[in-house]
Amino acid sequence: MTTTSVSDPLLETVLGGRYAITRRIARGGMATVYEATDRRLSRTVAVKVMHEGLGDDDDFAGRFDREARSAARLNHPNIVSVFDRGNDDGRPYIVMEYVPGITMRRVISRQAPIVPIRALSMIEDVLLALIAAHDSNLVHRDIKPENVLIDERGEVKVADFGLARAITTQSATATQGLLIGTVSYLPPELVTEGRATTRSDVYSTGVVLYELLTGVKPHTGDSPIQVAYAHVHNDIPAPSEKSSLSWRVSRDAIPPYVDALVRAATRRDPQERPADARELLRMVRRAKRSLAAGVMNDPGLTADFQRRFSTTPPLPATPVSPLSPEERTQFLDDEATHDGSTRIEPPVTPDVVEPADLAEPERPKRWRGVLATLLMLALLAGLGAGWWVTEGRWHDVPDMVSLTQPDATEAAEDAGLTITFSEAHHEDVPAGTIISTEPTAGERLLADQEVHAVVSIGPEMFGVPEVVGGNVDDARTAIEDANLRVGNITEQWDETSPMGTVLESSISPGQEVRRNTAIDLTVSKGPEPIQVPTTVGGVGTDAQTQLENLGFHVAVSQEHSTDVPEGQVIRQSPTDTTLHRGDTVEIVTSLGPEMVTMPNVTAKKVEEAEKTLTEAGFTIKKEKSESYLDLGFVARTDPVAGTKVPKGSEITIWLV
Repeated sequence: MTTTSVSDPLLETVLGGRYAITRRIARGGMATVYEATDRRLSRTVAVKVMHEGLGDDDDFAGRFDREARSAARLNHPNIVSVFDRGNDDGRPYIVMEYVPGITMRRVISRQAPIVPIRALSMIEDVLLALIAAHDSNLVHRDIKPENVLIDERGEVKVADFGLARAITTQSATATQGLLIGTVSYLPPELVTEGRATTRSDVYSTGVVLYELLTGVKPHTGDSPIQVAYAHVHNDIPAPSEKSSLSWRVSRDAIPPYVDALVRAATRRDPQERPADARELLRMVRRAKRSLAAGVMNDPGLTADFQRRFSTTPPLPATPVSPLSPEERTQFLDDEATHDGSTRIEPPVTPDVVEPADLAEPERPKRWRGVLATLLMLALLAGLGAGWWVTEGRWHDVPDMVSLTQPDATEAAEDAGLTITFSEAHHEDVPAGTIISTEPTAGERLLADQEVHAVVSIGPEMFGVPEVVGGNVDDARTAIEDANLRVGNITEQWDETSPMGTVLESSISPGQEVRRNTAIDLTVSKGPEPIQVPTTVGGVGTDAQTQLENLGFHVAVSQEHSTDVPEGQVIRQSPTDTTLHRGDTVEIVTSLGPEMVTMPNVTAKKVEEAEKTLTEAGFTIKKEKSESYLDLGFVARTDPVAGTKVPKGSEITIWLV
C-alpha cells in the first residue's frame, strides 16, 4: 500500500469535471488508484488512472475504452463494480466501486499459512467472480492477491476486470520491456505465447491458493525473468511440502487431495488444467466438503484430481485368466534363494532317472517363460486394479437439471448411480422438473452411490388474508406474514370509516397467489373536513340552504333585533373553522324589533309619565310645549297614545 504523497500532481484535482481526487490509495506499475468524490452523485469512488504515456497510443486508448465498457457489464457481488470511464489530458481512467477494507496480500502477509478450509472458502469467492467474467467471455489475466479485496464485512471482491486484458492487447507480452501482469502469478502460456484463456485465470488462481496455504510464492528468483522462466519450465510443487504439519495428526494440515487440487489447477500445459473457473469451483467445493467432514485422506478424490486433467489416459483393466493346475503347481514349487536369485528345482518322479543332458537345458527356459507369464499377468492385474481404484469404480454425475423426474431416474441408472428425490417450490422451474442435484453435474461418485435431486412442484402459492375493515398497520403485518407484500396504498375520504381503516383490497381474500405478490390497498383518511362559511348578515333562508348543501345540520333560532332587519342572520356558531358532514351549525335570524303599544300619559305628572314609559321599554325625551307654565304635567306625546312603537324607541313628551 502506497501512502499519499503531497507531490502527486493529481491530488486535489477534478477528473472529467466530476471526480474530485482526495487521496492516493495505491500505485502500481501501470496505474495509480485514488480515492475520490463523485460530485454529481455525492458518493465515494475509486479512480484508477493510467500512468502518463500509456494512453498516448490511439489504438491502446480505443481498446482500453472497449475493455472498460466490457468490465462495466459485469454485475456480481464478488466483483468490484465499474461505474464510468474517461480520459483526462491524455490519461485514461476508470471509475470503480470504493471498497473499504484490505487486500488479500495483507491477509497473506499477516496470517498465512492459512488453514485449508478457510483458504478454499476465500478462493471460492474469487472463482464466483471469475465465473461471471468467463460467462461474459472476459478473461481477467491478472489474478493476484493485490487484486482481491476483502471489505469490512469479510466479503471478497475481485478488482481490475478487463483492465489487464486491455493492456495485453497493446502487444503480445510486453510493453517497453515490461512484462504485463504480475510475474509471480503468470501462466506459462502468457509468457511463451502472449495469449490468455479462461485456463490462464485458473492457473493464477491456483498460485494464489498455493500462497494462501503456504505463505510463500511457489517460484522465486533474483529477477522477473527468472521467475517467469520457472513458471514455464518447473511444475508448481505440492503446498504440503512447505508445511510442518502432517494430515495424519492435524486437521489444520494440507491433505493429499488439496495438494492434488493445487497441482491440477497449476499444470503447465493449459489443456491439463480445469477448463474454466466453474470447473475449478466444483473441485474446490468437493475438497471443502471432505475437509468439513473431517476426512483428511480420500484416495479416490486425490486420484480423481490427479487423473481428471491428465492428457495420458489410465490403462484399461485387462482380464486375467486363472492358472492351469500344472502351472499353479510349478509356480508353488519355485523358491527364492537367500542371495535373491531364483532357484528352480526339477520335479522328481519316483523310480525315474532323467538324463541330465536332456532334462537340465530345458527346465530353466520353461520356468523362466512360465514365471515371466505369471509376472506379466500380475502386472496387468495390478494395472487393472489400479484403474478400478482410480477410474473404474467412479461414475460422473450426469446433468439432470431441467429433466423430468422419469428422465432423471433413467439418466442416473444409465450412469450406474441411484437417485432419490425431494420436492420444493420454485418460482421459475416448471412442476415435475429437476431444480438441482447434489452432487452437481460432473462430480464423481462410486458405483451405486446416491444422487439426490430436488424436483419442482411449481411456485409456492399463498392465500390472500382478509384485511378490509381492519387497520392498515394490521393489514400490512397480515400480508407480510402471508409471504406477500403491500403494493400501492391509495387514501380517500370516508364519512363512516375512521382514519387508517382499509376500505378495499386489490385481490380478494382467500385467492391463491405467488410469493411476494403485491396487494394494493385503499385506506380511509376519515371524514372529509369542510370549511364552514360565514353567513352573518345574509338572508336566513339562504344561509340555511348553503350550509345544508355542504352537508351540515343547521339549527335555526330567531330573536328580535333593533339593529338587524327581519329575516337576516344575526349570528352563527361555529364560524371560521372546519367541520365534517353531519356536524351542526347554529344560526340566529332576526324577527326585527319588538313592537309595543304606546301608553297614554297625557295630563299625568311628569314623574308618573316617565315611570310608565320606562317600564314599557322606551327612552324619554322631554320638550317644553308652546304653553309651558312649569306646572309639571304632560301636555302631549310623540307618538301619540295607542300607536305601535318598536320597543326601545325614543318617546318625546311635551311639558306644560
